[in-house]
Amino acid sequence: MLLVVCGSLLATALVVRGIPGTAAALLLVFVLLAGLNSPLVFPRSIGAVEAQRRSAVDGRPIVYWRPGCKYCLRLRIRLGRSARQLHWVDIWRDPAGAVAVRAANNGDETVPTVVVAGQPHVNPDPEWVRGQLSPSA
Repeated sequence: MLLVVCGSLLATALVVRGIPGTAAALLLVFVLLAGLNSPLVFPRSIGAVEAQRRSAVDGRPIVYWRPGCKYCLRLRIRLGRSARQLHWVDIWRDPAGAVAVRAANNGDETVPTVVVAGQPHVNPDPEWVRGQLSPSA
């Protein structure tokens, strides 16, 4: 929201100065940045405990992430529709998720951390993650 508000204020100032084309382009850039940094780009997050329970049942990997992380965004975009097959945990919304990431990364909150069959993998290649999904998932 902050990016959209700031972009709107700057665009308004440019329109008042008589530069509407630049204002529109600037507003578009701010809206795109807001969209890319929004948690709405990611599949619905669940809690770490629920993700671990579901992963134990269906074998799907767990992705620990946080908004604004360019590596998380890269993983999400490169996974495409396959991203919906993973269990996503936002470590800024779920303290248990942050604890799980710190435990896997020597106290650091390094994301994305993908847990496959109980083994954490820090910032793995998106193609490798896709390969960890079962065809029936």
